[in-house]
Amino acid sequence: MNVLIIYAHPNPKSFTSAILDNFVQGIKEAGHHYEVVDLYKAKFNPVFQDMDFSFFVDKDMPKDLFQQMDMRQMIIYLAGGPIKRFFAKLYIKNKTDDDLIKLINSQKPKDVLVQQKKVAEADILVFITQVFWMHFPALVKGWMERVLTYGFAYKLNENGWKGDPDGRIPLLKIKKALIMHPTFFNEKVYREKGFKVAMGKIIDDWSLKYPGIENVEHIYFHSILSVSPEIRKKYLEIAYLKGKELQL
Repeated sequence: MNVLIIYAHPNPKSFTSAILDNFVQGIKEAGHHYEVVDLYKAKFNPVFQDMDFSFFVDKDMPKDLFQQMDMRQMIIYLAGGPIKRFFAKLYIKNKTDDDLIKLINSQKPKDVLVQQKKVAEADILVFITQVFWMHFPALVKGWMERVLTYGFAYKLNENGWKGDPDGRIPLLKIKKALIMHPTFFNEKVYREKGFKVAMGKIIDDWSLKYPGIENVEHIYFHSILSVSPEIRKKYLEIAYLKGKELQL
């Protein structure tokens, strides 16, 4: 199996890093092929930029919506200074809408295309990172926003373009996603305050199952700052076994 691990933590001595190390050890012993994308080391830019919109301009976009978005003015505006805008205006003057779509598509950010290639080749997608505000940290959330784009992770039918969430067509072929989350709060809080249910809906169901990942497993390592050394050791053993016994 080909396992892609999305990892993010600024401290190489963190417990999150220890979870990654133990999980990878298990994967190695199981003989799986794997790659770790360390978003901090890679200096991945999580901020959705103007050129990221190029992924959302597609040939199957309703014509009236394309015209409503006024892509001609956007191309001119994004060209740069006054001189570049002048030449951009001349260049697209006689271009058809299909020509404009091809032009915009050619501007897809290369750093995102690199990540999409890694995802497309993976059988299992793994996230190892801490919890921030009951979600992934901004770096991982930004990776999802920029990488799991229209035309790659999903498409829309006619109803989808009109705002119906049931009009989304999943495209991801990945069979399984695994999330391993060290937490600050304890298990009781996650259960009784609704944190676990909320994160399951937003991360597991909407962000991963909805674009096509069939099976999502979400593991929480609760209260890592306050649990005993024995429990921390148990957490690391769980991470190791998840790698060692990983299967679709």
